[in-house]
Amino acid sequence: MKVATFIANGRRRVGALGADGGTLQPYALDAEAESLGALALIRSLAAGLTPSLAGEPVALDEVVLEAPLPRPFRNIFCVGKNYHEHAHEFAASGFDSNAASGAVPEVPIVFSKVPESVIAPGAPIRFDSGVSRAIDYEVELALVIGSGGLGIPRARALDHVWGYTIINDVTARDIQGRHKQWLLGKSLDSFCPMGPWLATADGVDLADTMVRSWVNGELRQQANTRDLIFDVPTLIETISAGITLMPGDIIATGTPAGVGIGFDPPRYLRHGDVVRMEISGIGVLENPVVEISAAEAAGAPEAVREGAA
Repeated sequence: MKVATFIANGRRRVGALGADGGTLQPYALDAEAESLGALALIRSLAAGLTPSLAGEPVALDEVVLEAPLPRPFRNIFCVGKNYHEHAHEFAASGFDSNAASGAVPEVPIVFSKVPESVIAPGAPIRFDSGVSRAIDYEVELALVIGSGGLGIPRARALDHVWGYTIINDVTARDIQGRHKQWLLGKSLDSFCPMGPWLATADGVDLADTMVRSWVNGELRQQANTRDLIFDVPTLIETISAGITLMPGDIIATGTPAGVGIGFDPPRYLRHGDVVRMEISGIGVLENPVVEISAAEAAGAPEAVREGAA
C-alpha cells in the first residue's frame, strides 16, 4: 500500500493510492489530524486505531502532492557514508572531515536535517548563490518509524518500521566544508524534497531495492540497498540505543556514489536543472532547481511552504 498527503479543493487530505495507480482514496480524518499529513495516520495506527477510508476516490492528476510528512515533528535522522563506493568518493573529495580515520566508517555516522527543509514533489529546490554555489544532490531511501521504542534490538528492528519514502538530501558542499559539520549545509530551506508518498514496509524488499538519480535525464547514481554498509536494522538499533524513537520519526539511510562532489571537476546543481530520483517499490521524486535573489531569499520560508502546497 502507498499513502499520500495531498491538496484537493484547497484542503489537505491523506489517502491511499488505488490499485490502478491513478486515484487516491481519502482517510476519514478530521481537519486537525489532516494538518499533520500522513503522520496522523501513523500515530493513529500506533495507538491501536485504524482510520477508515471514506468518500469518493480523487483522481491523482487532479490533486497536488505534498511531502507525505509535510513537517516532521522533529529533525530527520540522516546517515552519512553508508554505501561503500560513496564512502570512498566522499573521502577523496576533500570535504570529509573524518577522512583521516578511513574512508569506510566503523560505526554509523548520524547527523540531522531540520524539519523546515522538507518540500513536496515538484516544488523547487531554491538556492541563493550568495549563500552557496556548491549545491549537490543525494538520493536516499528513508524509513518511517511506526512503533517507537528505546533500545530496539537489531533482531526486532524491522517490526518498528511503518514504511519507506524517498528523500533528496540536498547539500551545500561549501558550507559543509567550511564548518566541518553537516547540519548547516544540509538544512537550508527547501533542501529536503520528500515523496512522492509512503510505501508500507511490505512493499519494499531491503535485500534488493534499486536506488537511482538523474540530473537533466543523465543517470548519476545507481546502487542497490544490499550495498549498504550498515543495514536498516543496524541503523535503528544504533540510534535507539539512547534515543527513544517515536512514531513518525524519519531515518534517511545514506546515498550511493555518483553525487556531484564525486566528479572532477565537481558537477553541482545549477538554475534550471531537474533532479529525478527513483527507488523501486516506492516511486519517483522529481524537483526543479531554482536560483533566487537575496531579496527573494529573505522571504524564502513562506515561499517554500506555498510552493509545497
